[in-house]
Amino acid sequence: MKKIILVLSLFLVGFATQAQEVKKEKKNKNAKVTFKVDGICGMCKKRIETAALKTKGVKFAIWDVKSHQMNLIMDERKTDVTTVQKNIMAVGHDILLDNDKKLVAKDEAYNSVHPCCKYRDSKIVEDHNGELKKQ
Repeated sequence: MKKIILVLSLFLVGFATQAQEVKKEKKNKNAKVTFKVDGICGMCKKRIETAALKTKGVKFAIWDVKSHQMNLIMDERKTDVTTVQKNIMAVGHDILLDNDKKLVAKDEAYNSVHPCCKYRDSKIVEDHNGELKKQ
């Protein structure tokens, strides 16, 4: 009788311990992520995509000049979105978040981009859109 009670006690303790185990968040090895990045031309596109692709775990990165949308496929086990965004900001480009907030690149990084890529300057943006040529 003692053996049965002991076995049942161990079984119940083991079962209770297993039920309390915290599940770890499963990280996707092919996570699809999108966010917006400021930029205005083909040189910006190359710089932004290269910065993203140099991040360990990023498998695919493409940035659209017109919509400013960055599309990534990344391994969440190796990196996260914040790391990719920091690498893009390090090459001089601002990140636009969904809640209308902006992660602004440091001035040194922004100043290092080519003069035609100064997306914060309204005259250069107008020039890229062809508005200065119309005048």
